[in-house]
Amino acid sequence: MTQITAADVNKLRQMTGAGMMDCKNALMETGGDFEAAIDYLRKKGQKIAAKRADRDANEGIVIARTNDDKTFGVSIMLNCETDFVAKNVEFIDMAEQVINLAIANKPGSLDELKALTLNGRSIAEHLTELVAKTGEKMDIAHYEFIDAAQVNAYNHQGNRLATLLGMNMAGFDETGHEIAMQVAAMNPVAIDVDDVPEKVRERELEIGREQAREEGKPEDMLDKIALGKLNKFFKENTLLNQEFIRDSKLTVGQYLSTKDKNLKVVAFRRLMLGA
Repeated sequence: MTQITAADVNKLRQMTGAGMMDCKNALMETGGDFEAAIDYLRKKGQKIAAKRADRDANEGIVIARTNDDKTFGVSIMLNCETDFVAKNVEFIDMAEQVINLAIANKPGSLDELKALTLNGRSIAEHLTELVAKTGEKMDIAHYEFIDAAQVNAYNHQGNRLATLLGMNMAGFDETGHEIAMQVAAMNPVAIDVDDVPEKVRERELEIGREQAREEGKPEDMLDKIALGKLNKFFKENTLLNQEFIRDSKLTVGQYLSTKDKNLKVVAFRRLMLGA
């Protein structure tokens, strides 16, 4: 039987971050083979992840970032179960590595992002190892990206909310930053009225009719009243028609026009923990 020393256990612990007893058991099970012991711990991590699959993972970190020339931006949400783990250095470092990898490789989907390799192993495998170290369920819950002439990223203090904004022209960094903050603060549902999904329109119209009916309005007036409520919804919830948070005398669309009449928002993304 292979003798496992305290130095061996400590070495494996330093390599993996796993607990002392977990490292000792892994080495005993694998006859002191460090590579096999690491695999053993990774497999253990998979079991832990499976056992905790029904747990809520609503804490974590949200980050948005662009490449150097600001033509491509990504945002990710890495979830865990507790705020304590969300503030862990290794957890934050993992999020940083993931978003830098996304910037460098431009994956087209969340699955493609998770399949990217970091130091010879997929991101999914790295997450499994981190689960083994922390004992908490964690996952990359969301991945968003924008490819445009200019992309701005905004990270709200505390890394619980982040936005991306894409515009059709470059050279308007301050403007892009201001509107990315607008998206964070006002949470629009679409860029403009024509971009609001039909399902959302119908829902708001039905809500408007029911509100008018509850107020005792005549049946033949319900559709007209509901349409008025829908127009108010558009003003409050479509980006270009919202009041600009820096100057309420202007809409966001009017603010853009003061910078360049041809300047347009082509896309935005907003990620928020718990939303």
